[in-house]
Amino acid sequence: MQQEIIFIVEESPEGGFEAKALGHSIFTEADSLSNLKEMVKDAVHCHFDDNEKPSMIRLHFVKDEVIPA
Repeated sequence: MQQEIIFIVEESPEGGFEAKALGHSIFTEADSLSNLKEMVKDAVHCHFDDNEKPSMIRLHFVKDEVIPA
């Protein structure tokens, strides 16, 4: 059993958030951060069998910022 799964979370160009799992083909999106957390949990539960499901989900937030040179 894997102890944790890590998701990279970015703001979506259309608004809201997108989350992609590292090392697994899991992707989800949501309009708000609280909704994203629920969507990520649901995606993990759907992707893994009960005996293989990680015990912890880590969300790693990435934010791009452009500044003038």
